[in-house]
Amino acid sequence: MTLQFNRESLSARLKTVKPSPTIAITRLAAEMRRNGKNVIALSQGEPDFDTPDHIKIAAKNAIDSGETKYTDVDGTPALKRAIVDKFKNENGLDYEVANISVGTGGKQVIFNAFSATLDEGDEVIIPAPYWVSYPDMVLLTGGVPVAVSCDENSGFKLTAEALDGAITPRTKWLVLNSPSNPTGAGYSAAELKAIAEVLLRHPRVLVITDDMYEHIRYDGWAFHTIAAVEPRLRERVLTCNGVSKAYAMTGWRIGYAGGPVDLIRAMATIQSQSTTNPSSVSQAAAVAALTGPLDFLAERNAVFQDRRDLCLAAFSGIDGLSCKKPDGAFYLFPSCAGVIGKQAPTGKVLVTDVDFATYLLESVGVAVVPGSAFGQGPYFRISFATSTDRLRDACERIADACASLK
Repeated sequence: MTLQFNRESLSARLKTVKPSPTIAITRLAAEMRRNGKNVIALSQGEPDFDTPDHIKIAAKNAIDSGETKYTDVDGTPALKRAIVDKFKNENGLDYEVANISVGTGGKQVIFNAFSATLDEGDEVIIPAPYWVSYPDMVLLTGGVPVAVSCDENSGFKLTAEALDGAITPRTKWLVLNSPSNPTGAGYSAAELKAIAEVLLRHPRVLVITDDMYEHIRYDGWAFHTIAAVEPRLRERVLTCNGVSKAYAMTGWRIGYAGGPVDLIRAMATIQSQSTTNPSSVSQAAAVAALTGPLDFLAERNAVFQDRRDLCLAAFSGIDGLSCKKPDGAFYLFPSCAGVIGKQAPTGKVLVTDVDFATYLLESVGVAVVPGSAFGQGPYFRISFATSTDRLRDACERIADACASLK
């Protein structure tokens, strides 16, 4: 008898994990385009700007000088020193090289931290709406994701009271993401201070801060990170960041973190048995990114803000939709509560935000991600990191689709 690999061969842990909804929808949109469909994908969080030239030149120079071999497992000394300086100069955080970890993207850094610390049944508090990968990374590493709903009235942000009510004897981590994917909501220093006061009463709880969108912010909103707001938490915080978003380096795959030495060493052990070092060439490029000029950011952020405002104005005029203005990142998270229960021209009644997202894709060729994928419905997420003309076209299509509902 011939034995075949099938779903029953998979681990029980893997069966609890879902593929990334954002990647799945982006792939579907690409497939529809290949089949001749006119589709606008607003589903993937990737800047449409190019990597700045000085960073590309540094990568080419690294290749030419032979920097193409293995490096230290969790980052070159040069990149770690650049990260130490970045944390000190931009965030007021004093780290040594021993406090720094570099991974193949921010996602690996967070996954390494969970892998190094979570035992079966350990809980991780995740404010919802959340980046789609947080809960599944927790599940894959044996933990239990605990989603805490943060509704629009709270600005989609975790309050000190909600955090206090969610902590149990099994809580190992709290995850904070500011500015947020998917809402763009950013925590003020006062809000982080209130959260820190709760954490100081619970010394067992560790904190991951995902600051990936730190430099993409609007309307004068000031970025803060919790280890700087409350230094007494420093030895319990893993401050995570990367070069993907601000520097338009998504494909270079470099993320990094600063944290307690023992945790950093444990994360290096995990990485040594999985991927080993990140790309040597990408690390050289990241050094140039972190030590080079940031003057390009103001111009790019101004473009992002114009696009944000274009979409906000469009959605304000669409019956059934409403949207809160984000502080940063390049996402909008509109409510579609006003169209739930309406009927599409096909006769199908829209019962959920998934139905609405499917209707937009099938009827007008606009790919968005349903809010339920981020733990909060009925909403949907769009990325405005695409051309202004495409955004204008997409908004007009969404308006036409909503007007066709009964």
